[in-house]
Amino acid sequence: MSVLMPKPSEAILQRRAAIVNALRAIVPGEGVVDAVNEMRAFETDGLTAYRQLPLVVVLPDTVEQVAAVLKYCHANDIPVVPRGSGTSLSGGALPLQDGVLLVLSKFNRVLEIDFDNRCAVVQPGVTNLGITHAVAHRGFYYAPDPSSQIACSIGGNVAENSGGVHCLKYGLTANNVLGIEFVTIEGEILRLGGKHLDAEGYDLLGLMTGSEGLLGVVTEVTVRILQKPETARAVLIGFPTSEQAGECVAAIIAKGIIPGGMEMMDRPAILAAEDFVHAGYPTDVEALLIVELDGPAAEVDHLLAEVEAIAKATGCVTAKVSQSDEERATFWAGRKAAFPAVGRISPDYYCMDGTIPRKELPKVLAGMKAMSQKYGLGVANVFHAGDGNLHPLILYDANKGDELHRAEEFGNDILRLCVEVGGVLTGEHGVGVEKRDLMPEMFDEDDMKHQQRVKCAFDDKHLLNPGKVFPTLHRCAELGRMHVHKGQVAFPDLPRF
Repeated sequence: MSVLMPKPSEAILQRRAAIVNALRAIVPGEGVVDAVNEMRAFETDGLTAYRQLPLVVVLPDTVEQVAAVLKYCHANDIPVVPRGSGTSLSGGALPLQDGVLLVLSKFNRVLEIDFDNRCAVVQPGVTNLGITHAVAHRGFYYAPDPSSQIACSIGGNVAENSGGVHCLKYGLTANNVLGIEFVTIEGEILRLGGKHLDAEGYDLLGLMTGSEGLLGVVTEVTVRILQKPETARAVLIGFPTSEQAGECVAAIIAKGIIPGGMEMMDRPAILAAEDFVHAGYPTDVEALLIVELDGPAAEVDHLLAEVEAIAKATGCVTAKVSQSDEERATFWAGRKAAFPAVGRISPDYYCMDGTIPRKELPKVLAGMKAMSQKYGLGVANVFHAGDGNLHPLILYDANKGDELHRAEEFGNDILRLCVEVGGVLTGEHGVGVEKRDLMPEMFDEDDMKHQQRVKCAFDDKHLLNPGKVFPTLHRCAELGRMHVHKGQVAFPDLPRF
């Protein structure tokens, strides 16, 4: 494992049998898994290059069991890694050798659908697409739609602040979650938000969304549901170069048009997706945009004409507008299946996630092309072009020499470039272990310490998901120290509490 995890505690490993027995008393029946072969299913997440067996796997049935497990682990200084469906692409759910893997997959019920208030209350194990299926009969849907929506759980979406092809217009998970119930490491059950639009005081709900399991374990989620638009049509636009496609994206947004979705694929991704899904993609172009406009029919027709005019002005060579909902769905099926499609042309691939200002798309795409030659590895680009959220897929073969190492270095350089042009390390996959050691590229030491102080406020012993996000952890006591110089503290006139 090239990504180093915290050194396991020998004291905890020696107490494993007693810990397993104690957890079985809390979660009886088949809720505790400790056999090595049975734990293999949980040894990794979507970042499959890294694997690690947990100390023990616990699958609680109730919120009270979750609280009791966390309270026990806190009292006995045992790390806990929360896990949903295990689709994290940043190693966010990677287990710890001396830690309890707390799996919420049994929390899979839709608890309430409130069409009057346009929201649904669900347990964290409900899949993203499952929410839409639950409300579709009344013409509603849940807007955030990551490509893994058929499998990823809403609890994991909250942990990573997931997005999807419709996040440009309708927002990420943070913009569509109204409330949560969560359990602290001490076993306290708390609620934030609810069916109302905003809660008073600090935005703790915003803090929890995207916190990657470091602050608490989510056990219930209230989400906003939307009514399906009257009309939705998509257009496939092909370009001779990726740079021209990037220029088209910037021009569409500059015109004030906010599509329901705007995705981009380069030639390797186009060919792989078309061969896999047969979506009708042009195979003689270097870059493809999928632009979806939604709303009243007259508005959609007008905006489609505007987008086509912009595309021609930026050098497109082909444009194909969907003529039915079925054809539009086929356009998107190719994009949604792009990741598994690329898996058919390469033994392994490393899926990156960085976000840049839209105007920097041509520069970053050119930079990735140069990096591909430098590292001797292919790259297929599939990303949310509208908000600049890149998902380069670095192609490699883990069984060949140092290709995994080169893929990691290639990915690190892509993320450094994202930060260099004014972007950020992640758009929706989270930091996890994948980007942990790159955090200093974006944050200075003071920034990191402030983030860790928030961690200390929720988890004073750093038991929740340790080894993720922060490259170097400080003990809470160290972060709270006050420097005294010649008998004076800094800013002595400020009141101290």
